[in-house]
Amino acid sequence: MAKISVIINTWNEEENIKRCLESVRRIASEIIVVDMYSQDRTAAIAKKLGAKVFFYKYLSYVEPARNFALRQAQGDWILILDADEEISPFLAKRFQELAQNSEDITYFRIPRKNIIFGKWIKHSRWWPDYNIRFFKKGHVRWLEKIHSVPLTRGTGKDFEAKETNAIIHYHYQSISQYLERLNRYTQIQARELINSGYRFSWPDILKKPMAEFLSRFFAGEGYKDGLHGLVLALLQAFSELTKYLKVWEKEKFVDQEISNYPEYFENNINDYLHWQAKSSGLIGKIRLKIKKKI
Repeated sequence: MAKISVIINTWNEEENIKRCLESVRRIASEIIVVDMYSQDRTAAIAKKLGAKVFFYKYLSYVEPARNFALRQAQGDWILILDADEEISPFLAKRFQELAQNSEDITYFRIPRKNIIFGKWIKHSRWWPDYNIRFFKKGHVRWLEKIHSVPLTRGTGKDFEAKETNAIIHYHYQSISQYLERLNRYTQIQARELINSGYRFSWPDILKKPMAEFLSRFFAGEGYKDGLHGLVLALLQAFSELTKYLKVWEKEKFVDQEISNYPEYFENNINDYLHWQAKSSGLIGKIRLKIKKKI
């Protein structure tokens, strides 16, 4: 019988780790927790609940520690979870069945049900939020850079995008948590931009945040998530702004001449309003108002 190793990477997750572990105990031949020297009781709770606990140096992103965890796993199949995630009994049973009956498929992309600020976000590019999380050992690994797409071997398959197939992700639970992670992630992203040869250009602090907002709220139909969708689109736009400003900071805030900024507004608005909006209703009215402004 094929065995399943569950891998969970952690840092200060004492409030979440028990829920995550209990959701997989019935299907896991082993649970491997790789902890980045948490300052709370995460590791102790994991050990008490039967997990094999390893430690990895603290980094502000997970990918290197995830690859380390993969090397510790002994199972035929690997299930990757974050500590703030859980799986339903239905999904657990499905993973168990697939481990025994998936000779031709080497990895699966699983949808995630992101609960943000207390609400399941069904639009705004937060659903179905596919991630490769279940795969045969040796067929998936991660590049050691933040939010990298994993490298795969063999044939993959997507789970159908419906709630019963989704990993439940208790994502951002407060504005403070969002901003703390934003600060951490943008620090890394700015460094990666610089390492790629990027030099700060002032139009990017207009174009990039605006593109992010319009793609989330309009093209991604974030307006269907109501106030949550609007707030998340604004926060994601602010994240883009912060990333590029941190590059400017690294370049010692060198001044640049600002010109033609109305043109940048107009070009970006026109680009992202080419999506086929409804001709009436709230979005149609917003679209008309924006066009009148420009």
